[in-house]
Amino acid sequence: MKYINSLYFWTIKYSGHKNASWFLAFVSFIESSIFPIPPDIIMIPMILSNRRKAFIYALICTISSVLGGILAYFIGFFLFDTIGKFILETYNLNEGFNGFRDYYDQYGIWIVLGGGFTPFPFKLITLASGFFALNFPLFVIMSIISRGGRFFLIAILLWFYGDAIREFIEKNLGKLTIIFFLLLVGGFTLIKLF
Repeated sequence: MKYINSLYFWTIKYSGHKNASWFLAFVSFIESSIFPIPPDIIMIPMILSNRRKAFIYALICTISSVLGGILAYFIGFFLFDTIGKFILETYNLNEGFNGFRDYYDQYGIWIVLGGGFTPFPFKLITLASGFFALNFPLFVIMSIISRGGRFFLIAILLWFYGDAIREFIEKNLGKLTIIFFLLLVGGFTLIKLF
């Protein structure tokens, strides 16, 4: 837990750095295709450090995440047999991906909409969308709605309740981190159950 506290306070300290927004954009971009850790972990302390930029940070996360999702869509569409399979094997998601095959034709748009808003691994959804050739404009629209909804909801809550939430986070950081990782692992477990 000491490491988590250090990381949190390090992020708070450097969130005003001139390159902090670029780092947030980079993490948001790669999380949608290859990186396992969601950008919320970086965005939340940045907003708590400077609430006036809450909506700018949410916009950075949304745009970068959707662009990363588009990259993953094209990987799934054009390069699934090479890069796509490698990403799935890296995160041990092959079984979950095969289970998706049955649902994607009927529920693909709803999967993108729900998956982008929840702790469910978005990279699996973006790769699957490309591989199963989900309608590209609809994929982009649903990605914008779901990712924007998620990041702007966090920004709104932090903008309105920043000091109270900061106090709560700093007192309960260890517990919140455990809950977050349980949700993340739960998302991966749900994939395997499909």
